[in-house]
Amino acid sequence: MTGHNPGMNVTGHTRRSVSIRDVATAAGVSYQTVSRVINDHPSVKPSTRERVLAAIDELGFRRNSTALALASGRSRAVTVLTSNTTHYGYASVLQGIEEAARAASYTVGIGVLESADGADEADVAAQVQRSADAGGGLIVIAYDPAGVRALGAVPTDLPVVGVVETPASPPRDDRPWVWADDREAAYKATRHLLSLGHKTVHYVAIPSSTRRTSARTSGWQQALKEAGASQPRPLQGSWGPAGGHAAGLKLAGNPDVTAILCGNDDLALGVIRALHETGRAIPGDVSVAGFDDAPHSAYLTPSLTTVRLDFTGLGRSAFALLHGVLEESAPIAPHPVSVPELVVRESSGPPPGRE
Repeated sequence: MTGHNPGMNVTGHTRRSVSIRDVATAAGVSYQTVSRVINDHPSVKPSTRERVLAAIDELGFRRNSTALALASGRSRAVTVLTSNTTHYGYASVLQGIEEAARAASYTVGIGVLESADGADEADVAAQVQRSADAGGGLIVIAYDPAGVRALGAVPTDLPVVGVVETPASPPRDDRPWVWADDREAAYKATRHLLSLGHKTVHYVAIPSSTRRTSARTSGWQQALKEAGASQPRPLQGSWGPAGGHAAGLKLAGNPDVTAILCGNDDLALGVIRALHETGRAIPGDVSVAGFDDAPHSAYLTPSLTTVRLDFTGLGRSAFALLHGVLEESAPIAPHPVSVPELVVRESSGPPPGRE
């Protein structure tokens, strides 16, 4: 008894898998039209749909996991585009997406973006296109310039949700974005430090997703302005402890610095190390507050005052929004996800001479 392996040609060599672009070429349509057919989009003319389905059958594209979803009219897969999979916020969002997708019997693929500021627009578009070719929907974590560029390069007909910084102004209703309220979180942390008696609060910032002032920086500035406190120039850090350490060494030499807010808990870790090295006591000489409530924050010495953001819940909400679009059961609407929670620990206290 003999049989034909569709993955082999007559010479016994493995045949290249059929892509969505191959189907588009065979059917004489754009790859976006093939994507619409795969996702059962109502805007495709019946004659065009029949032509695309015939090309899918002829080329054996049904053997692709995306095409198999044609049986139900929906692709049960999502791709997440991100420039980082290790930083706490990014990783926690990914965790939430995967948890929610698994519960809905969806598979999740991850595409890692080139994070360099000088990344070519064509490279970004190519990465987005590879994700579009996989079918299903797309979630873009746009916490940095690479993510913002990728979100802007997504074809208009591809279901997509953006996980973004807090927008400077309310986005249009047709922008399916979710975010945690970074501005309110920074405001709460700064107000807490001012309430302890500090004359002002210095700030070590994480990189912004755009050239504009980040939401975290805006929240810090708003709290200082309302209190009539001076606004020191923020120090630009990185995402990790090394950036916090470098900024901490600069701040430690200024005796007027009695309170420091850090753009994330990893920066705070570096700042605490720098203050320790220079003999500044925490919180006796300088209070330090972080951002995000990463798992290690409660176990530092001293334990870190921080602002808790539910990144895992944010990931679950991002998938829920995309799932509603894919299943046509919920409207697209941008919305914040969670209220930040101030977590007061040992690293914050009154300034020197005030108990």
